[in-house]
Amino acid sequence: MSSFSTPPRSPARRAARVGLWALPGYAVLLGLSTLTHQPPVSDFDAYARYITTDVFLVSHLGASIFGAGLAILGAVAVTAFLAPGRAARAAVIGLTLTTITNVFLSATFGSATFVQPGIGRAHLNGVDGMAAINADTAYGPTFFATALSASFFLIVSAIVLGTAIARTNPRLRWHGTAYALLIPAFTLTGFFLQPAQPFTGFALAAATAALAVRLPQVTAAAATQHRAGTTDPAPARA
Repeated sequence: MSSFSTPPRSPARRAARVGLWALPGYAVLLGLSTLTHQPPVSDFDAYARYITTDVFLVSHLGASIFGAGLAILGAVAVTAFLAPGRAARAAVIGLTLTTITNVFLSATFGSATFVQPGIGRAHLNGVDGMAAINADTAYGPTFFATALSASFFLIVSAIVLGTAIARTNPRLRWHGTAYALLIPAFTLTGFFLQPAQPFTGFALAAATAALAVRLPQVTAAAATQHRAGTTDPAPARA
């Protein structure tokens, strides 16, 4: 059976329906948080001015860290609908990867939120050596290893969970494909094509909003058909 197995009006199902809307919220925050990008560290004066702005602080606290929480909640809600179906194993793996990945990403965003502004203020106040400290802390090897590996697993988690969505029902194929493609697109444009990154975030918001509407409908219809099939009396033998 490819559906949420609880009754359509149950509290668990209602909670899961609400939770699905965490994904569009997450995606909108991704788009908003990437409308601007920090200057390269090589231009340390401009970099220091940017990382001491309220925009930098709010985008990391409100969009990146809070957004990571929304991503986890949304993945939990999706998995609640998919778990009774044929893609249950892939859904659970996707949820696990999504959760762990976003915890590690939050650690990297926390480093930026709480370390970089202080370094930037010190530099702007004339303290020498801040570029070297920035390179050793905010952009040290541990940070890069964590950020790059978490970004890789974010792509993997999106592909796994998106594939689970697409496999659950043919009517969800487009939604799952969009999820599996747009999160990797958002991640990769952040490295290679930053002007396009917010557009991928907003496209993800549209795709996941459609998923939040469609997934409960499709799984409810599948559950109804399954119940009808199991309760129909067997035809009498001639």
